[in-house]
Amino acid sequence: MTRSELIAQLAAKFPQLTNSDIDMAVRTILDEMSRTLARGNRIEIRGFGSFGLNHRPPRKGRNPKSGVNVMVPAKYVPHFKTGKELRERVDATAGSV
Repeated sequence: MTRSELIAQLAAKFPQLTNSDIDMAVRTILDEMSRTLARGNRIEIRGFGSFGLNHRPPRKGRNPKSGVNVMVPAKYVPHFKTGKELRERVDATAGSV
């Protein structure tokens, strides 16, 4: 699902809200989630899952084109872990597809 599809579904579900209001709400939520992760904090949404950061230590890599060894610096990458309720819901509905 894309952001525009999410906005369209919310607009259909809540006709009293304008598309611009829904767009602003979705954009605000996603921006705040991004800022929270950028600060190094964790996000937990009960029944859905949690977003956190995983640390990847520096390592030796290889340029596939030239074959030259290069050092890949350490970095933090976003990580999502599903909640139990979401896992069970997906498992129950995915089996019927």
